[in-house]
Amino acid sequence: MACLWGSQIATNASTNTAVVVYAPVEVNKSVNKKVFVHFMPWFESNQTNQPTGAWGHHWTMANQNPDIVNVDGRRQIASNYYPLIGPYASSDTNVIDYQLLLMKLSGIDGVFIDWPGTTILYDYPKNAANAEKIISRLKNVGLNYAMVYEDQNINIAYHRGVINDKLAAAQNDMLYLQANHFAKTNYEKIAGKPLLLVFGPQTFTSETDWVNIFSVTSTKPSFFTLWSQSAGAGNTAAGEFAWINRDNLTSLNNFYGKNYAGMKIASAYPGFHTFYAKGGWSGPTWVIDANRTSNFQTTLKLAMQSNADHVQLLTWNDYGEGTMLEPTVEFQYDLLTCLQQELGVGFGQPDLALVSRLYNSRIKYANNLRVQAQLNQVYYYLVSLQIKKAMDLLSHIN
Repeated sequence: MACLWGSQIATNASTNTAVVVYAPVEVNKSVNKKVFVHFMPWFESNQTNQPTGAWGHHWTMANQNPDIVNVDGRRQIASNYYPLIGPYASSDTNVIDYQLLLMKLSGIDGVFIDWPGTTILYDYPKNAANAEKIISRLKNVGLNYAMVYEDQNINIAYHRGVINDKLAAAQNDMLYLQANHFAKTNYEKIAGKPLLLVFGPQTFTSETDWVNIFSVTSTKPSFFTLWSQSAGAGNTAAGEFAWINRDNLTSLNNFYGKNYAGMKIASAYPGFHTFYAKGGWSGPTWVIDANRTSNFQTTLKLAMQSNADHVQLLTWNDYGEGTMLEPTVEFQYDLLTCLQQELGVGFGQPDLALVSRLYNSRIKYANNLRVQAQLNQVYYYLVSLQIKKAMDLLSHIN
């Protein structure tokens, strides 16, 4: 039963409208694995990017211009797929709430956030700030999180002359995580230790490196490397996580079947179809056909049948590589409804569409404080799984 979150009632002074702030209610599932989704916090609109007026390069790559609107009403973006809500800014609270509510109602337990570290170079600071904004909204919805560390950024910064001590830079990153994240109640723990993934490792590839990096932390993380890369972390690695290879199911089956002493995090994904060549960027051009939801269903079932306790969905929103699970014009809600069915979640497409209605209403009534207060109440109804109340109030507004 939903309850008041500390009996909090927020009142908007301008409209004298009360909003009951409900605590998040856990979604019941028929599976006991923890399901996380890999999340990219790197999207900037022409309003949030620096300098203002230019879209972020993850929407543009080298040659696309989202200010150009095609005859079908879609902006020109660097992707073979189009977000159902259009290109967005990762720091937009309305977008964040939309994404997190969709995750919750799909049975996802939390996010693995692609984290650039604290190095000041390129768009890394914006990405890191966006990650913090997303994290600030997670607890409202009842989702956990962990970081996926991009240690390659330190090597890039070193060769650009931005830093002169790679080890010290990595230690600073660990100190930041310890001070700001590792102790949080919704930061994911394994065996009582904060979970930390690394996309590689790529810069630091010896056990000695990681022993030194973690020497500054009072609690050593439960550290996972990319599959077949744990040798680069030695005994500091607790396990490995699966990713996507061009041979698709072959690599997954090899990963699940291999004799490995550490823990494993399984993966599932819809497909792989990059825009890199068309966008003027370097990168892989091989394709794994999504075949609508078929590849996702197959990889998800393999993950569920594995002995891994955690599953990482790849990805929520990597539009450049075409691996996104969030609703798109092409897939609509199909991938998320497949997830709901596999996890035994008692929600469906109409509930996901209700989240989209909330997002669209927040945009439509952006300047109406009274309606915004009512929409905040819809949000808290959804957070606490009071779906009928959310639907009734939203229908009254619209």
